[in-house]
Amino acid sequence: MNPRPRPERTPDASRRRTLSAAACALLVAACAPLQPHETATATARTPLAAFELEGRLSATDGTQAATGGLAWQHTRQADSLTLFSPLGSIVARLDSSPAGAVLTHANGTRHQAADADTLIPAVLGIDLPTGQFARWVQAAPGAGAEVRSRDAAGRPTLVIDQGWRIDYLAYIDASPQALPARLDITRGEARLRLIIDHWTTAQ
Repeated sequence: MNPRPRPERTPDASRRRTLSAAACALLVAACAPLQPHETATATARTPLAAFELEGRLSATDGTQAATGGLAWQHTRQADSLTLFSPLGSIVARLDSSPAGAVLTHANGTRHQAADADTLIPAVLGIDLPTGQFARWVQAAPGAGAEVRSRDAAGRPTLVIDQGWRIDYLAYIDASPQALPARLDITRGEARLRLIIDHWTTAQ
């Protein structure tokens, strides 16, 4: 009895087997656990006890906008925030301490309040939480803030805090403890863009 000849493998049959093997490979890959992306090691950043900064800012509440210069002296007990026009003349100064806050305009008009939060909209045009602002400019967010992303040096590049978004666009150098040079602070229509030209720090 003669054995039956084996059927020849047609190109279509071979192609079907290839596609079937590829489908199985994709299925196995899909079932494999996803590997997490590597992230930069977080750099511990402690807020400075005192600092001085000079820079430029632009602020808007969605309807009105202002630009100018900024000088800020910060200590544990007091802050002095001076705003300048684009031409360099003083527009206003906000001094605050645990005893209260005083806003002095260039024409000598003074306004007093229990805290700086009440007066800051008259200075910047937006309602920033002054208690967090000193941490934000140092890229040293508090415990309640969420650091969404970091750069290769472990420094924050995006922070969410009390509904505000803080984007760190540049630091003054490449070191892990470098202070910010450019940042955007936004919530809804409110936006503050800050370029820091000069830092003076103290521990």
